[in-house]
Amino acid sequence: MKTTQQRLTCSLGVPCVLALAMTTPQVQAVEFSGYVRSGIGGADTGGTQQCFQLPGAQSKYRLGNECEQYAELDLRQDLLRLDDGSVISVEGMAQLYNQYGHTPKFTGDYGFARMNQMYAEWSNMPALNGGSLWAGRRFYKRNDIHISDFYYWNQSATGFGIDEMVIGDLKYSYVFSRKDNYDQEPYINRHDFNVGGFKVNPGGELEVGVSYIDKPDSTDGHSGWAVTAQHKQQDVLGGVNTFALQYGRGPGTGLGYTGDPTLDNSSSSWRLVEFFDFQVTPRLGGQVQLVYQKDKRPDGADQNWLSVGGRTSYAFTEQFKLVGELGRDQVEAPGGTRKLTKFTIAPTWSPAGPGFWQRPEIRLYYTYASWNKAAQRAANLLADGSALSENGAFGSARNGSNFGVQVEYWWK
Repeated sequence: MKTTQQRLTCSLGVPCVLALAMTTPQVQAVEFSGYVRSGIGGADTGGTQQCFQLPGAQSKYRLGNECEQYAELDLRQDLLRLDDGSVISVEGMAQLYNQYGHTPKFTGDYGFARMNQMYAEWSNMPALNGGSLWAGRRFYKRNDIHISDFYYWNQSATGFGIDEMVIGDLKYSYVFSRKDNYDQEPYINRHDFNVGGFKVNPGGELEVGVSYIDKPDSTDGHSGWAVTAQHKQQDVLGGVNTFALQYGRGPGTGLGYTGDPTLDNSSSSWRLVEFFDFQVTPRLGGQVQLVYQKDKRPDGADQNWLSVGGRTSYAFTEQFKLVGELGRDQVEAPGGTRKLTKFTIAPTWSPAGPGFWQRPEIRLYYTYASWNKAAQRAANLLADGSALSENGAFGSARNGSNFGVQVEYWWK
């Protein structure tokens, strides 16, 4: 029998399932999680801090090299707990972005505010052996390298899916989506199918995935596909080693994303990803990475991208760390081989403790970068006005530095 409050709520037009959720004693309070980074910095030539990224490279080394105020604020609410143990929930996340050197309005030419997640989920379903159903706009299976913020395998999308249905020892997932990033045009049907849980060695687990991208309605569009295999090895020097191989054709050359739909199967890309998180002692930790990608295009616009770098953190006390990062990107492309090397040193206050992953961190930093003529020429053509171009803050020089302060914090 409904309570007086339930009858009143439903009579006012609110869905009865929400009314039940609001009066069900098992429902938990709202879960609030998020991420914030904010700071201020300048260039050695005067003016606002400049960020160093090599044209053709898909990422940049982050420490002392981020030029925006950024926040993600997430709310999750369990609406209903059913007798079979499954849970119906909703989740939403606001994303705020504003470039350095501009009033933080989070709108207009230099910023934005938008909902980057908004979805419903029915989780822990016995019919799916503990898996879930979801629909909406969601961050989903985002595999990234932290020090370069490189999301190399990312199935975030606007669509619906089955998440980790267990059959035997394996976990099966499927996503149908129409849009996998905010700026994607036109909308394109995409199918992602994943199988995880292969125990290939002690402490090691393999996951494989296939993406198929439908031919869009546009007359010059093509279908495409990509495959990914990823192995994670636990308990290596107190951390985790990740190794991934990816291959795609046509629009599948986006690998972790939907790529250019005008490309046909004569265009291909493959990528190797290797990164290692370590925490050798409670005070010494870090992350190192290697990424190599080879793009083949029939029009001669072939490109090879190599990125090698690492960040190390050593805590002299329970709350004071010294953090250093060194990264090198190289792109072989028509017009010459572009090169960029970037180094950062950052004395850091870490009130939560000495570990590499512990946050918040408040950093003072100094960053130095140098690049070659081919990188400068490419920046002039592809990113005029950026740090590496002759119309940027460093002019015709092929080196520059930044300094500043930044706070980074994530919580659950």
